[in-house]
Amino acid sequence: MVRIISALILAVMATCSFAETPVRLVDNPPDRHIVVPGDTLWGISGKFLKEPWRWPEVWRMNREQIKNPHLIYPGDIVLLDDFRGSPRLRIAKPIKLQPKVYSEAIQKEIPSIPANIIEPFLSKPLIIQADEHASAPRIVATQEDRVFIGSGDTGFVSGIPDATVLNWHIYRPGKPLKDPDTLEIIGYEAYFLGSAKLVQPGEPAVLRITEAKEEIGRGDRLVPAPPANLIAYVPHRPEEPVSGKIISIYGGVSEAGKYSVVSLNRGKDAQLEIGHVLAVFRNRVSQGHNENGRRETTVIPEERYALAFVFRVFDRIAYALVVETSKPVIVGDSVRNP
Repeated sequence: MVRIISALILAVMATCSFAETPVRLVDNPPDRHIVVPGDTLWGISGKFLKEPWRWPEVWRMNREQIKNPHLIYPGDIVLLDDFRGSPRLRIAKPIKLQPKVYSEAIQKEIPSIPANIIEPFLSKPLIIQADEHASAPRIVATQEDRVFIGSGDTGFVSGIPDATVLNWHIYRPGKPLKDPDTLEIIGYEAYFLGSAKLVQPGEPAVLRITEAKEEIGRGDRLVPAPPANLIAYVPHRPEEPVSGKIISIYGGVSEAGKYSVVSLNRGKDAQLEIGHVLAVFRNRVSQGHNENGRRETTVIPEERYALAFVFRVFDRIAYALVVETSKPVIVGDSVRNP
């Protein structure tokens, strides 16, 4: 069913702080766009705005709507018009020319960013916080003392306190992640091995392996499996100053491109939240020879070259999706308010 989000049109941005820089339209923007499956809010906004992430400003959204937005569905029509001298995006309902009896499947709302890319990162334990890693339950024995177990097999786990959590993810710890500013270990990369279900609580507890992506054995650890909910927060700038760095790139690669997932050394401790957009900067130097023929290095102004969308936040670490970039993103680059 086509949904109208008229509340967005009437909302006043009384509680939302944005930069004073006017929102700029692309050259020759369309006056409308019909939403189709596969669209994203970011992509739709890019048809109208030079800075697509600033679309909440054009929708006149307040802070509560940013956190709990009225959703857009396929079939909705996005209109661009003028509102008191500044651009505005709004939703219009398609006109039905004649009565018609029909049925259709319930359509999914349009996400802010590509859901298929970040969905695996919403629930899988790809980063484990340092304090969580130290106390994580671990497999202490396997069915029939096998070296490795797989789907349908039984594992015996120490450290599960009670039966309140039934579903678990199994991981193997990887390299530690250090805060480049303090050199403190703030988390560990985790290799997702599979999933398990609690069969019998106790010490050790009995779990059945429900999914095995790789071989599972003694010493492998577990974390509770959270629901994989794609939260519909919209992109917006942080209200407080944020200054952090990229500490890892998913997949163990040395460079990241558009739609790559990176880890940041800032999280809830820096008031980061889902939907925050951060600009990525790179420090630059120029090397050459002076008048005496000696080689010298000159620090030149840093370059802003990418944007990242925060989609999962822990206490001291966050996942972000690179949504725009003009060059490869590397570990050590800085992230700040756009």
